[in-house]
Amino acid sequence: MWLGEKGALAGATAGTVCIESSTVTVDWTRELAAAVTARGCEFLDAPVTGSKMHAAAGELNFLVGGTAATLEKVRPVLTPMSKSITLIGPAGSGAMLKLINNFICGVQVVSFAEGLAMIERSGLDRTRAQEVLTSGAPGSPIVKLMATRMAAEDYTPNFLLRLMTKDLGYALQEAGKLSLNLATAVAARESFQKSITAGDGEKDMSAAIKILRAQS
Repeated sequence: MWLGEKGALAGATAGTVCIESSTVTVDWTRELAAAVTARGCEFLDAPVTGSKMHAAAGELNFLVGGTAATLEKVRPVLTPMSKSITLIGPAGSGAMLKLINNFICGVQVVSFAEGLAMIERSGLDRTRAQEVLTSGAPGSPIVKLMATRMAAEDYTPNFLLRLMTKDLGYALQEAGKLSLNLATAVAARESFQKSITAGDGEKDMSAAIKILRAQS
């Protein structure tokens, strides 16, 4: 999309602000930033948190890597789509924080799926048990969303399971460069990978519960 003779950057004039909002690796982000600078343009990596519903409502959270001056130039472009716009640091910073964000979210999805499977197999009242969990300390926004979707067996894509698997892989790559072993990310990615093997990669990440329910 960006590079090559027919890429977007080839048609960019000097001074253009180029914004990358995909969830990609930090190395790729920095490579693109260097190419943009060499073209005489300005660069921001600005991945977002939020799902389809937040995008539709103009309530995305932009995690921005770049300079404050460049961000101010394009703030009017981002504002209508955003709930918040946060400058994290230099180019690549937005990409790094987005991977950390998705790593933590992915772990929560899998851990809640495992907890829900325990609830169902133990014979507890699922509705009451979920109310305790979602209203207590574990009740993050993503856990509350997963509780609703998993209970309803609603796997209509909101955030594709295969994309969360991809993001966990990227997070593990970045952690490795920092000499960190993200054990929970490894476990979550393995669980999601099993779901992909079972044919659920194109479903919502809430489909992670399916392989647990199917275990004998």
